[in-house]
Amino acid sequence: MKITLKVWRQENAAAKGAMHTYELDGVSSDMSFLEMLDLLNEQLVTSGEEPVAFDSDCREGICGMCSLMINGQAHGPEVTTTCQLHMRSFNDGDTITIEPWRAEPFPVLKDLVVDRSAFDRIIQAGGYISANTGSAPEANSVPAPRDKAMRAFNVATCIGCGGCVAACPNGSASLFLGAKITHLGELPQGQPERWSRVVDMVGQHDHEGFGGCTNIGECAAACPKEIPLDVISQLNKDLRTALKNGH
Repeated sequence: MKITLKVWRQENAAAKGAMHTYELDGVSSDMSFLEMLDLLNEQLVTSGEEPVAFDSDCREGICGMCSLMINGQAHGPEVTTTCQLHMRSFNDGDTITIEPWRAEPFPVLKDLVVDRSAFDRIIQAGGYISANTGSAPEANSVPAPRDKAMRAFNVATCIGCGGCVAACPNGSASLFLGAKITHLGELPQGQPERWSRVVDMVGQHDHEGFGGCTNIGECAAACPKEIPLDVISQLNKDLRTALKNGH
């Protein structure tokens, strides 16, 4: 395959960025999208140019590092992570536009790399449970209803990639936040801090500059782990209850 790439290049956080065009030949349809970028970087290094900076880690669809807007879609045309997107989803001769996440709380650091530490600060604000240190308790020592345990397990698959924020016209992180709130709120271990957790995490979310949710649904459509939109309803329900009870 021969493709044309239009890639956002930005030297650092303070520099002004711009789109650069590259022609890339010899792309296999079996390559992952990131392997295609590796091929581009090999070409750039060989010609004495600066390689394109982009995030990646596990390349197995688990870590959530591979955050790219591809032809205007978070992670590209398939419901998967960028690292699990393959070039067979494109055609020979295609022009592919690649950009970093576009959200004020995710400032661009270089090229396609953004700073997503805002998510870390939201988790630090309350995305945890208090437990005595020491040896791990036996898994079944705290009974949990199966339906709640399965719901907690399913929403815990959120990998914090930020695709929901990038897809949302408002730049809201409500799907990410709702997944974390629902995950802990469904479990017995999460009950002691349930109400203070939602207030603190929502407060941090707003402090970071994320937008408000207007239930457009683009976040759930772009989520590579298919987190359901109803976690936002759970988030709002818990927040109302917490504020009503004076938390």
